[in-house]
Amino acid sequence: MNKVFLIGRLTRDPELRYTSANIPSATFSLAVNRNFTNQNGEREADFINIVVWRKQAENVKNYLTKGSQVAIDGRIQTRTYDAQDGTKRYVTEVVADNVQFLDRAGSRDGGDNFAQPAFQDSATPYDFSSTSSQDTTTDVSSDPFRDFGANIEISDDELPF
Repeated sequence: MNKVFLIGRLTRDPELRYTSANIPSATFSLAVNRNFTNQNGEREADFINIVVWRKQAENVKNYLTKGSQVAIDGRIQTRTYDAQDGTKRYVTEVVADNVQFLDRAGSRDGGDNFAQPAFQDSATPYDFSSTSSQDTTTDVSSDPFRDFGANIEISDDELPF
């Protein structure tokens, strides 16, 4: 079985390319922290090359930037090519089947909106601005979460992954 699950941050902006058959492909590098510290007490990271295909590749290019946190599941792939100097080169990378955006949109600049989901077609965004005269209202006094507050603050240290 060849299955990989990774959570990390992009080390650079994704690069989008198209094959000769016009199939989109995006590549980026993911920094994944190790579960242990080195002799100096510092946490090290591995830098893993990721490849994403088709619509997910376009979404990755459109919505992720350097520093974005993502969860990836996919498979490890090793390929070879001949370099210009005639030597054979080996490349090991993760081919992502799914990319889950973990950051909130604008989280690096204080925004409060969630990131666009990877599965949503960017050509048909949702329009929440229109209202109908038949909209129903909810009695706030019956809201079981009214004492919960408007925002819940959770630091990265409190997350189990």
